[in-house]
Amino acid sequence: MTATLTTAAVHTQEAGNPEAPLLLCLHGIGSSSAAFAPQLAGLSDQVRVVAWDAPGYAASADPGRAPGLDGYADTAAALIRDRGGRAHVLGVSWGGVIALRLAARHPDLVESLIVADSSRGSGTNPDKAAAMRARAAQLAAEGPDAFAAARGPRLVSADAPAELVERVVATMAASIRTPGYGYAADAMAEADLTDDLPAITAPALVLCGEQDTVTGTEESQAIAGGLAKSVYVTLSGAGHLSNQERPEAFNAWVRAHLHVVARTPA
Repeated sequence: MTATLTTAAVHTQEAGNPEAPLLLCLHGIGSSSAAFAPQLAGLSDQVRVVAWDAPGYAASADPGRAPGLDGYADTAAALIRDRGGRAHVLGVSWGGVIALRLAARHPDLVESLIVADSSRGSGTNPDKAAAMRARAAQLAAEGPDAFAAARGPRLVSADAPAELVERVVATMAASIRTPGYGYAADAMAEADLTDDLPAITAPALVLCGEQDTVTGTEESQAIAGGLAKSVYVTLSGAGHLSNQERPEAFNAWVRAHLHVVARTPA
C-alpha cells in the first residue's frame, strides 16, 4: 500500500509566470527545495519553476506511513494536477528515480523529463540496497549535523568551492529527519526501474557530472540507453550535484531541451 499526501502538506518554492509551462523539480535524498535555487533564479523567465520539499523533508509534513516510491510519484502527480495539467519534471538523484516512476505511472502528466545524476534505484544491487537501508540508523545515531558533515562533501567534485560545500552540508542538515529520510531510503532500496524505462514515452534529457562518484556516469548512461527518447550529456567539472556545481551549463542544457520539446510535434 502506498501513501499519497494531500498537496497542502507538501511545501514548495515557486518562481515564474503561473501561466508559463510548469517545471517540477524533485530533489535528492539528502536535500530539499533549496537545492534548486539556481533553477528558480535562472529558469523562471522561461517556465514556472516549482521545487518541492518531499514528504517528510524540510517544511513538508511527515507522512503517516512509508509512501513507497509509488506514493512519492503519486504525490508529485497531485502537485501537477493542482497546477493545471502537464509538467516538465526535473529530478536530481533520488528525485530522478521518483521522476522516472512518475512518468511510468502517469504518462499523461509528464511533458518531458530531465534526469540528473540519478539511478535506476538501489534495488539493482543487493549491496547497494543494504547500504541504503542502513542510512536511517546512521542518521538516528549521528544526528543531522554530523550525518550531513560526513556525507555532504562527497556530493560535489574535489575542486568545488568551499562555499558550495558549506551550502550543501547546511541544506542537508536542515532538510533531513526521521522518519522521512528512512522512508526515502527504503523506497530507494526497493527500487529497480530497469524494466520501467522502455515503456516511458516522455522525451528525456539525462545529465551527469563527470566527477559524480555517488551514482556515476555509467548509471546515467544506463538510464539514457533504456529510455525510448533520450539525450545524454556529461557535465565537466561537476560532481553529483551538477545542477548546483555547474548551474549555468546545467540550465543551458535544460533550456535547449525545453526548446526542442516545444518544437517537436506530439
